[in-house]
Amino acid sequence: MNTTTFTELANLLAQHKLLVQATPSSPTTPLPIFGTACDSRAVRKGNLFICKGAAFKQQFLQAALTAGAVAYACTAEKYPELAALAPHTPALVVSDIRRAMAYLSAAAWGFPDQNITIAGITGTKGKSTVAYMLRSICDKGTAYAHASVIGSIETYDGIEREESHNTTPEAPDLWRHLAHAQASDHSPMIMEVSSQALKYDRVLGLHIGVAGWLNIGRDHISPNEHVNFEDYFLSKLKLFSLTNKAVINLETDQLDRVLAAASSVKTQTTYSAAGCAAHTYQTSDGTTRTIVPDLWAEKIEPGFGSLRFVCHTPQWTDTVLLSMAGLFNVDNALCAIGMAQQMGYNKQEICDGLANCHVPGRMEISPASTSHVVGLVDYAHNRLSFQKFFSSVKKEFVDRKIIAVFGCAGGKAYERRQELPKEAAKWCDLMIYTSEDPWNEPTEKICAEMAAHTPADTAYEVITDRTAAIWRAVEVAQSFEQNSIVCLLAKGDEVEMHLGNEFVPMTPDGDVFAQAMAAYDGLQYGGLHYDGLHPEV
Repeated sequence: MNTTTFTELANLLAQHKLLVQATPSSPTTPLPIFGTACDSRAVRKGNLFICKGAAFKQQFLQAALTAGAVAYACTAEKYPELAALAPHTPALVVSDIRRAMAYLSAAAWGFPDQNITIAGITGTKGKSTVAYMLRSICDKGTAYAHASVIGSIETYDGIEREESHNTTPEAPDLWRHLAHAQASDHSPMIMEVSSQALKYDRVLGLHIGVAGWLNIGRDHISPNEHVNFEDYFLSKLKLFSLTNKAVINLETDQLDRVLAAASSVKTQTTYSAAGCAAHTYQTSDGTTRTIVPDLWAEKIEPGFGSLRFVCHTPQWTDTVLLSMAGLFNVDNALCAIGMAQQMGYNKQEICDGLANCHVPGRMEISPASTSHVVGLVDYAHNRLSFQKFFSSVKKEFVDRKIIAVFGCAGGKAYERRQELPKEAAKWCDLMIYTSEDPWNEPTEKICAEMAAHTPADTAYEVITDRTAAIWRAVEVAQSFEQNSIVCLLAKGDEVEMHLGNEFVPMTPDGDVFAQAMAAYDGLQYGGLHYDGLHPEV
């Protein structure tokens, strides 16, 4: 069913003061528009095609029209060349292509956020875990039954299911997924909301039913992302402008500014994994205020791959079991509990969902682990997540040597190349630097920068082939007399590596660890050697 027309979209842009011109200005017959796309490979019949980006090429529009696009939107700078290419195709010429793309996509996909519940989560660390916790609560024991999800691990909307390449997709893709969730009755939609999505207006105009704020730390500082921490932080704070309900971690840094940004939110729930003590902070005018958490945890007891704690909420108090390691996951669970309560779920649904929640690649203990060598897979990839991860490993896996295999992504977050070696060095007995989505940078260059910032008294190796690096980690772990833990970081259970301009298949870290452990078990003499039979990209 067509959701709007060319003329209605032109009027919408005019309302938002974004329309430069609509050609033709008055179509003789209404031109139906169904959906938008900004990638010519994703165009469907009836779409409005968005011509965005400094690197946009004319052939992209030609491919979109061939695929069934019936109109396009572009900037005034691009319009003359595109009009010459497609003189008879209706065009919407706009002053700001990103803001226009958000409004156009919402309308062309039929404003599905008005008909489904949306839960949005942001923070430097923990978004994926909270999303999966909420999803487990909402699905009530049957995976993919009720909830849909958009995040850094997976996108599922009831119709499409795929590994994610962006935490929060561009507006045309975002609104398509929301429309699918509505059509397939997969509500709520649980979303990770990235700083890039907030900064570049991917979620402009979106109504989020309940928002979760986890934490803030330095990350994504680069010429391609955020110029400094302030830009990153202010982008994150935009989340509160999209909702009337918010769940906020009182243990976050910059608490005063977070609460100030959330002051316009009608319903707020606060939480703390540090107990029920009041938090003191100063407002911008120097006034000292205190706030007591609405939800809090006590009697936190870690197990081998599990956690148990007593949760207090305004409605109930009970013991909550998490089937995952990581003391920091108490923070994540409290956020999920607060959001689930705002969405109407009861204690039994919440406790059952958390007890049965599995987050792929998050504090995931490999089944190939032994009492001597444990393999632990996690997506930790920035300073804050390293701090939380390694401090939990030290407390939960006592008296073990720690070996960490990790790298840094290419083309972004350059500070990680300094921060991650320095942070990991505080905890690790050996660090092995390897590939991690190098994009268009040589892995050797990235690893060399990491090596240059490694403290002098810390053991490290550089093995750019990720599979070979994991095999080497197992070899070293097996050689220790002391029990050890091999931490495989940043890639989680991903099956693709961003190499050049492509996503190339790779063997997931957990599978490589299992292969290396099995090979070691089959040896009677000598060391473990990677034979290249299971090559990574």
